[in-house]
Amino acid sequence: MSTPLNRLSPLSVRERAACMCRHGFACSSFAAGHALHLIQARIASATRAEWVDAIVEHADAEGGDLIVRTLDGVAHELWNGGGAALEAAEGTPVALHVRYGVLAVGRTQFNVALA
Repeated sequence: MSTPLNRLSPLSVRERAACMCRHGFACSSFAAGHALHLIQARIASATRAEWVDAIVEHADAEGGDLIVRTLDGVAHELWNGGGAALEAAEGTPVALHVRYGVLAVGRTQFNVALA
């Protein structure tokens, strides 16, 4: 006789998981504003026409909030828990992929949540 396996539903697992970036460790979530997933980075790279150039207007390193303004004058409020605000100080030129939520600061890319 075999022992039945205790299986947790995805919902209960998701509710119990806490992102480690809140505790100062590497991000353990791929939700918007957390760790950048490989597929997200690849699909953003494959759609090159959708990247827009922007300048960082505001960067709050403690809260992870950023405001970037595109060269067309459109402002985007972003949040990232993985240190994008530390890398992109005010006045830094960046590239933003609005559809897939990717912010590029030089060669480094971040998953961002658009407000």
